[in-house]
Amino acid sequence: MTAGRMRIGEAAERVGLSIRTLRHYEEAGLVRPSARSEGGFRLYTEPDLDRLRVIKRMKPLGFTLDEMRDLLTTLDALSDPDGDRAALLERLAAFHSAAHTRVQQLRDQLEMAEDFAGQIAEQMRRHGG
Repeated sequence: MTAGRMRIGEAAERVGLSIRTLRHYEEAGLVRPSARSEGGFRLYTEPDLDRLRVIKRMKPLGFTLDEMRDLLTTLDALSDPDGDRAALLERLAAFHSAAHTRVQQLRDQLEMAEDFAGQIAEQMRRHGG
């Protein structure tokens, strides 16, 4: 690591993603390394890792790459004092609502899966398993 910057392998490890996934997100325009070393290696900073963590949290909720890009753009724009804050906050609220809905859908699926596993366990008990 050089002056708060880390190579792609360390960045991937710290966020819990593969190097291949990190490169994919870079190719998709979701994240860019903050710099490159003299040898051409990608160098990432903590803010880059924070961005990757947002992406990682969106993935299990089924957000598309375009939706991820849209949220990241919204978050970036919120840092701009000249941006239309009300519109950006409305957009952020829409993402919050979508995330909440998707979390509830996952809870519902988990409940069905647990019920199914329970039914199988009951069948095993009934049949001496």
